Amino acid sequence: MIPEKYINIIDMPHHQSPTRPKMDRVNRAAQFSPFAALVGYDDLIDETNRTTEEMIDFGEDDKKILDEKLRIISEHEKEHPVVTVTYFTEDKRKEGGSYTTETKTVKRVDFVRRTILFTDKTELPLHSITDFSGEIIEKNIF
Repeated sequence: MIPEKYINIIDMPHHQSPTRPKMDRVNRAAQFSPFAALVGYDDLIDETNRTTEEMIDFGEDDKKILDEKLRIISEHEKEHPVVTVTYFTEDKRKEGGSYTTETKTVKRVDFVRRTILFTDKTELPLHSITDFSGEIIEKNIF
């Protein structure tokens, strides 16, 4: 039953603006979708849940082995040896970081700047490197 006060308008056509197109259902529904009351809260929760690793502190024996591997790479840098390098990257947002292992071609070892430069133009600080391996090292180590 329709109330008496609406009887005179119930059969009238729906108003359509002559200057604006009719909005499609998807856009109209988006107007009424829930919104995030706390902007950035979900990102903050995700960041808090993200884990990082601590950098391993090597003993003297491990450092000597790593120095020996670096010396071998340096002696053969003109041959541009292919090595697999594991290094630590510090996280920009929180304490700790992550370890990455990549196979790269050595261009030069720079002992003055304490870096190693690869042919793909990446450069790693020597203090972040935790291991080297590769054919050139296996042939010449110990």
